[in-house]
Amino acid sequence: MRVAFVGKGGSGKTTLSALFSRHLAHSGAPVVAIDGDINQHLAYALGLDEDEVFAAPPLSARTGEIKEYLRGTNPRIPSIEVMVKTTPPGRGSRLLRLLGDDEIHRHHVQEVGGVPLMVTGAFKESDLGVACYHSKLGAVELYLNHLVDGPGEYVVVDMTAGADAFASGLFTRFDMTFLVVEPTRKSLSVYRQYRDHAAEFGVPVAVVGNKVTGEDDLLFLKEHVGDDLLAHFAQSFYVRAQEQGCGHGELEPHNTRTLDLLRAAVDTRPKDWAAFQKHAVEFHLRNAAAWANEATGHDLAAQVDPDFRHGPAALTAFA
Repeated sequence: MRVAFVGKGGSGKTTLSALFSRHLAHSGAPVVAIDGDINQHLAYALGLDEDEVFAAPPLSARTGEIKEYLRGTNPRIPSIEVMVKTTPPGRGSRLLRLLGDDEIHRHHVQEVGGVPLMVTGAFKESDLGVACYHSKLGAVELYLNHLVDGPGEYVVVDMTAGADAFASGLFTRFDMTFLVVEPTRKSLSVYRQYRDHAAEFGVPVAVVGNKVTGEDDLLFLKEHVGDDLLAHFAQSFYVRAQEQGCGHGELEPHNTRTLDLLRAAVDTRPKDWAAFQKHAVEFHLRNAAAWANEATGHDLAAQVDPDFRHGPAALTAFA
């Protein structure tokens, strides 16, 4: 199952992404965490020391190689020059299994704090004025488009802050989106934006309250979020100690129960491969018409394989 954490900048989505990823990994579940935020802090939230460097190459540094690998022998994609971030898989494409023995996982995964992690890559000085961060997220979108994840397997993505997550079709690549909301009016504003945009495409969103200091904060969230509020995290002394470099103690019982609630919400969410493929094709056609046809000089609608059906059966049917 694919899980995204989104929210206002500073709401704590990176911290909760790390806590949830560790919670899953420590239970023995197969999990990959992906840092898809312009502020690349997930490795440090998982426990990488501030003076350490994440050694595995970022996904955005090898987008060309990733495209070459994923296109396989798909006759609809004659070269990587005409393969864009939204290009969906088809017959002949290489499909991925979570943490499989493939080029992408071998090159890009590094374990941090017991969690296999991939990073998108930081926004560099050379990108200023000439690129947007979503161009780097293209490799993440391609990875998710070609991934066949099974029951009890998890991909956890720390997404870009705010409604900026809607600047690409990546927001439709998830089975569950957790919207992290603080008990503040600014955070609620982002919640309303995300809720309304997600509803247009049937994207499931559940609100996770964060930094709740007492009953008044909780009542505030319940008043403004209503039934969308799945669970909440209380102000955590454990998290504060971790952020201060004191790696000891345990997460508070209430917050641990909240992590259990999040996992249960993911596990009970039915996997809808038909909707996943529908969204992939829809956003590919949108991007083709908006910019990609002109950029590549080709009609990229022809990349859609009408006979391809995504999901576990595709691993053997189209191998």
